[in-house]
Amino acid sequence: MSEVIRKLQAIALDCADAVRLAEFYAELLGGRVVTDSEDPDWVEVHGFEGTPLACQRVDGYRPPEWPGQHFPQQLHLDFDVDDLDGEEKRALALGATVLERTDQLRPEANWRVYADPAGHPFCLCLH
Repeated sequence: MSEVIRKLQAIALDCADAVRLAEFYAELLGGRVVTDSEDPDWVEVHGFEGTPLACQRVDGYRPPEWPGQHFPQQLHLDFDVDDLDGEEKRALALGATVLERTDQLRPEANWRVYADPAGHPFCLCLH
């Protein structure tokens, strides 16, 4: 019996529209949407470096509030980028919204916080 988990299979995000959210992340990451005709509520994004993302449709989904805690975030995603302004422009064109330009508020910060189309927070981090 193995003493460690072999690998992280996927990171799953709850949402109201799994296909729409998967399309957003596929475009953002340069990946592709993978659907399963037997389970239309589970859609994955593959074809980019790193762990695949899965988008899972949930009845009654309510997006997290950031920075508030009435509907707290359960997790957020961080993405390394070489051009913060350029990647922000691309993310916004794909449907993201700015939550905070942290790098403009704190000189030591190298990231900005956004919400994906389903409301999940994610960061673009200058690397």
